[in-house]
Amino acid sequence: MRGITVLHRLTEAGGTQSLSGLEKATGLARSTVDRIAATLARMGYLRLDGRDAVLAPRLMELGNAYLAALRLPRLLDTRADALADELDESVSLAVADRDGIRFIHQATRRRAMSLSFRIGDLLPAERTAPGPLFATEWTSEDWTRWRDRRAADPQDRGFPAVPPREHPTLDEGFEERTRQAGIQDWALDDQLIEPGLVAVSVPVRDRGGRVACVVSVVSHTSRHTADSLRDTMLPRLRATVRAMERDLHGAPAQPPAASAGLATWTGASKQELGREFIESLARGLTVITAFGEGRAELTLTGVAQATGLARATARRALITLEHLGHVTSHGRTFTLTPRVLALGFPPLSRTTLPQIAAPHLADLAARLHDSASLAVLAGDEIQYTARVATSRIMSVNITVGTRLPAYATSLGRVMTADLSPAERGPFLTGLHALTPHTVTDPGTLAATLDRVRETGYALVDGELEEGLRSIAAPVRDRTGRVVAAVNVAMHSSRRTVEQCVGEVLPELSATAGLIEADLRVAGRFTRVPVA
Repeated sequence: MRGITVLHRLTEAGGTQSLSGLEKATGLARSTVDRIAATLARMGYLRLDGRDAVLAPRLMELGNAYLAALRLPRLLDTRADALADELDESVSLAVADRDGIRFIHQATRRRAMSLSFRIGDLLPAERTAPGPLFATEWTSEDWTRWRDRRAADPQDRGFPAVPPREHPTLDEGFEERTRQAGIQDWALDDQLIEPGLVAVSVPVRDRGGRVACVVSVVSHTSRHTADSLRDTMLPRLRATVRAMERDLHGAPAQPPAASAGLATWTGASKQELGREFIESLARGLTVITAFGEGRAELTLTGVAQATGLARATARRALITLEHLGHVTSHGRTFTLTPRVLALGFPPLSRTTLPQIAAPHLADLAARLHDSASLAVLAGDEIQYTARVATSRIMSVNITVGTRLPAYATSLGRVMTADLSPAERGPFLTGLHALTPHTVTDPGTLAATLDRVRETGYALVDGELEEGLRSIAAPVRDRTGRVVAAVNVAMHSSRRTVEQCVGEVLPELSATAGLIEADLRVAGRFTRVPVA
């Protein structure tokens, strides 16, 4: 419970907070905070950066477990994205979380005034368009809980994703909006969250007719009033929802995917770290990862089998998670709740590839005492997007944003080697010598790219600049496509070519693998910008 409290506070703080700040925010003893941080760092869910605790991309596997079990993002996101492209407006999918809503997918438009909510953000139902649609299914107990919450928190301080209410009201109109939503089967948000934000929403219903999720088209009053948004967008939104319901109702059952099975690892970590490793916290979070694709509902026995935990241990973890609202029980089965997304998912859902790569590049540079970089293709050039330089009298002077010709760099060759022969064409023309060693013959360069593709790395020696030697490895996304590259660059006096391959390449490949592992987790249900 204390460990999850720390994760909640870090999430509310945007993903980064000092250990002393966590001590104050949670009311826990500093020694307890330190042990929790050490445990989460061991699990790869958090990293310690000086005095700060920083949420790590791997933590997203908890939210991924919920989203995979839910299946809705995978089944419906393509149609949501297509609708956003067609309407040129932001489109979101949301699910109910008690008397609030949480976003599970966002297809946003890039504008000066654009949607800033993140996947996993919690909003009060009464200040949204989806809220009245979900409230049509509330019981009397649900309404009582909502009234109690409104009385206890009239300014919505418990919802950090939305601005506090400047003029708290009793929301007498929410029940009427809910009644209208039940009749119309759609709802509007006319600047309820903040001035200028308008939205229209329609529910997606499951086979039983219950609201599975709600699709919203979101805009700004500089583009639409609430009424004009409804009049122009509602017909197309409804058509998309009908198609989504066909997809949802016709989706075949999925076989269970492989589970994390971290019980053995947690036991070994306890043996190694002793009291600094809180095994109960690691086991509790492991239980969350037992759920996923094909494992939306699990019995106690199913959780124990998926994690490798003893039944008694799994039972204690499930009881604790249910008490905290992250798990709910239905007879003998358990399911995850949307509240799992509150464990770091919102701030991490906006993580970029350079942010993912930065700590790994820093570790690599510290081990090798040479500069390490990440780059992406930008036309026929490479563009540096992350870099960690070393302190040397003679060092490679390159900054983030620098562009260089792809054909003469190890980073460029690794990325162009992944392209098809037709896609490589522009990179094999207009070659000119930058040094006496630069490869300028298209046939020779094409053969070089073929070798790079086979070996999985590129080494360039003095072709961009005399005395500059670099070696690069690819970074692949979940589909296996090369989306970036990492390299280590040095003066040729530092290491021979043979030393680069024998000493640097293993470290470089391992670093690329760590970046790819984080990218696979972060990119499972979100788009990770590469720059």
